Amino acid sequence: MPWDRRTFLGLLAGAPGIAAVAGSGTAAAHTGAPRTPASLAPSDPAAAAARRLLGARADQFLFTSLAPDTEGRDRFAVSGRAGQITIAGTNPATQLAGLRRYLKQAGLAQFTWAGSRAGLPERVPAPEGGRLEGRADTPHRFVLNDTNDGYTGPYHDWAYWEREIDLLALHGFNEVLVYAGADAVYQRLFQRYGYSDDEVRTWIPGPAHQPWWLLQNLSSFPEPVTARLIEQRAALGARIVGRLRELGMSPVLPGYFGTVPAGFADRNPGAKTVPQGKWMGFARPDWLDPRTDLFAEVAAAFYEIQEELYGRGTLYKMDLLHEGGSAGNVPVGDATRGVQRALRAARPDAVWVILGWQKNPPKEVVAAADREAMLVVDGLSDRFPEVNDRESDWQGTPYAFGSIWNFGGHTALGANTRDWVDLYPRWRDRSGSRLSGIALMPEAADNNPAAFELFAELPWTEGPVDLTDWFREYARVRYGGSDAHAEAAWDILRTTAYGTRRDDRWSEPADGLFGARPALDAVSAGKWSPKALRYPAASFEPALDELLSVRAELRDSATYRRDLLDVARQALANRSRTLLPRLAAAYKAKNQAEFARLGRRWIALIDLLEQLVATDENHLLGRWVESARAWGGSAREKNQLQYDALSLLTTWGTRQGADAGLRDYANREWSGLVGGLYRLRWSTYIDELSAALKEGRKPVAVDWFALEDRWTRNPGTLATQPRGQVHEVAEEVARALARAD
Repeated sequence: MPWDRRTFLGLLAGAPGIAAVAGSGTAAAHTGAPRTPASLAPSDPAAAAARRLLGARADQFLFTSLAPDTEGRDRFAVSGRAGQITIAGTNPATQLAGLRRYLKQAGLAQFTWAGSRAGLPERVPAPEGGRLEGRADTPHRFVLNDTNDGYTGPYHDWAYWEREIDLLALHGFNEVLVYAGADAVYQRLFQRYGYSDDEVRTWIPGPAHQPWWLLQNLSSFPEPVTARLIEQRAALGARIVGRLRELGMSPVLPGYFGTVPAGFADRNPGAKTVPQGKWMGFARPDWLDPRTDLFAEVAAAFYEIQEELYGRGTLYKMDLLHEGGSAGNVPVGDATRGVQRALRAARPDAVWVILGWQKNPPKEVVAAADREAMLVVDGLSDRFPEVNDRESDWQGTPYAFGSIWNFGGHTALGANTRDWVDLYPRWRDRSGSRLSGIALMPEAADNNPAAFELFAELPWTEGPVDLTDWFREYARVRYGGSDAHAEAAWDILRTTAYGTRRDDRWSEPADGLFGARPALDAVSAGKWSPKALRYPAASFEPALDELLSVRAELRDSATYRRDLLDVARQALANRSRTLLPRLAAAYKAKNQAEFARLGRRWIALIDLLEQLVATDENHLLGRWVESARAWGGSAREKNQLQYDALSLLTTWGTRQGADAGLRDYANREWSGLVGGLYRLRWSTYIDELSAALKEGRKPVAVDWFALEDRWTRNPGTLATQPRGQVHEVAEEVARALARAD
């Protein structure tokens, strides 16, 4: 489809949150002011972003250019007097990084993934000491996981992405993975190679499952996508990459490494394809042999179409043979050279971005590639203690120090922050280091704000980081003033949830058991989650009492409310791990009265958890469903998109995939999910065990997948508006936890 002004505006008009209406400034940011590619960039992108974030107080800041340092690194400088602050930077995004540093130093505001606060006076103060400077010590500051478009929000609109990009720029990131709209490239591509539009759209999965299709893990689930949906996503993708480029950031786009629909060789003489078998029960797309002339032709067409839609990029994300892919009789080294040759033919200066995960990248890939034109974004830097010499592991390939503190969007709080502040500077400064950046890659974004802040600051921080000081300062800025109870709370969090280390071979915190498929011996909700808490539960709970005691004038902010919810929620989740063994012991001892009492306690805590998370709009399953339905053009499509989005959080997909371990992979403590599916499962289970004890028989087995699938297809009415006050409910949580189980 030609990409002209009329087409662009037409697509904007049809997509949720991307309406083609006139306007400017903050209001337009949320109604979707029309911008063609030619007129997308405002005269001062940094100033426009600052005004979206700060409103009229942003007029006190002047943004100007600054040359890179002598090594070509990004930098900023902040100077000026009260009410008139000049922020110079190498590009608009770096200027925004300077704005964030100034706001933090002055304690005026915090904008982050989970809760933001701004309290600027009528006249902002001069920078402390008269001048503030910062420099990035590495060129690559990469952000977002391949799975982000699934687990964070496959149906987010432009209003979401506009703010997300502003936040990423503020935090100094300059390379952002963009998957939205990739389906439009493939839709156009394979119509050139013998497939009808209907056939291609049947092959493309729903948006929630598309990340795994782009990783060559699955296709054709759960329903064919409509042409209208693909066009809407193309319009959103164009806006995302356009805004990133306005700000001087680089969109990281999917590259072409050989994914083709079934039957490609039958329709294209000379094609050589390798079947990829199954992934978690799903049929994988076939792989086109990259050594062939036809691969080079298809790749050239892919990059041509991608450029028509989203422009030319410099970084392209590709993973060969991801999670069990088969090379067949194709030598992996030759395939690597074919993929990189095609990329270079289309984009001579491009960098191949590849994930460091498990056995990826394979040694054969690294050996055959031009390693100077490759960047490994390491997902295991803080996971295993034996991961120490990435220069040897990847034969001198440049790499980014990375963290995946979150799998599937779990709401668990915590990260291996001690490893970050220890390993990052040590790996960067050692002799022969190829560390070239950071890679922030939780599988779902918009959580763990302290982790987000700290990790983003690594390449902008000179000298060692004292975590005691860092968390104390974090609490001051986050709530808008110093408070002994806030400091005490965050010191507890520093030594518990944020004090874990990779010595136990984990990078993520343990999920709670209320979200587990019921079993008396359950040790995790997700199959591949930690099987035990990584810190003592009793050491964590006092953080809730401390946060509840923060003085009243500091409680009236989204940042405080979010932290209070997170800590209260985590304390309840932790209690599930100490209560379930007692429930199991009562059942084993056939103590009907004790089992009944503890069963009531278990359900009561689930109900209290539901009441807690219902106070926050970002913890409402109804919002997740509502956003999916908003993209549908008919009642049928709305229902299909709802199932696509909701199934990802529950069964994930088919019975076979659920049984393989995907069910509850994306478990999270959200209102509607906790009080809906999770309560239904546990009440069903406890009732049956109680009846079995009373009647002296074995419990009847429950077909959990059937129950989960029924609920997923018909969850009932889900709230889309928060209810209750978090402080009141958190106080009830504290009282409930103080009572003996």
